[in-house]
Amino acid sequence: MMEIYAIGDGAITLQLGNQVNDFLNKKIIAIQNWIWQNSFAGLKDVVIGYASCTLYYDASIIKQQYHLASSAHQWVKQFLEQAYHQSLVALYTQPRTVTIPVCYDLDFGTDAAALAASKSISVEALVNNHTSNTYRVYMIGFLPGFAYMGMVDALIAMPRKQKPQTVAAGSVGIAGQQTGIYPLQSPGGWNIIGRTPLQLFTASNQPPVLLQAGDEVRFEAISREVFDNWNL
Repeated sequence: MMEIYAIGDGAITLQLGNQVNDFLNKKIIAIQNWIWQNSFAGLKDVVIGYASCTLYYDASIIKQQYHLASSAHQWVKQFLEQAYHQSLVALYTQPRTVTIPVCYDLDFGTDAAALAASKSISVEALVNNHTSNTYRVYMIGFLPGFAYMGMVDALIAMPRKQKPQTVAAGSVGIAGQQTGIYPLQSPGGWNIIGRTPLQLFTASNQPPVLLQAGDEVRFEAISREVFDNWNL
């Protein structure tokens, strides 16, 4: 069920549900793309979640530009309703496939042995499972370029840690049935199983983040030697 509600004087959210669902996420991405292609004066940003899309706008610009009889909020709400009805999933959600090299050496995968032991599998089986699936990027958040991806196989799913620890940039982790990559050194509670030599966030790049919502990601295991020589 679609719900639209204000979250302040200059922001409005369209919500399609409260769950991680591929179709809902594809629809949200289609809505986001439709909005950018049909942008209006005063639109500042469009931010998506798993099943939500939030527009940030300047109400004064909208009222001045479009000579509104009603409020800017009502105008943007009608625009969002139009985006919902006119955006086509098949047209706007063609996925891009990205391969991420990961070194699963235990020096990097500091939680891999404990995770594997808790599942009564070997670390090798954990790595094979993690690299055998394709993961959907549902959204970017928490840190610049941090991609929330799913779904991991139930065999290697693991709850988030109760106590966060300092996590190195490039660390690949699992929390629940999602997997993600820390683009920057940060406190984090995900179970770390490896590290990628790729940079997920580079401020000078355009766009500055490597992954985008809607991408399909595959992880490829690399050796420690390959990792150490990646940028040489």
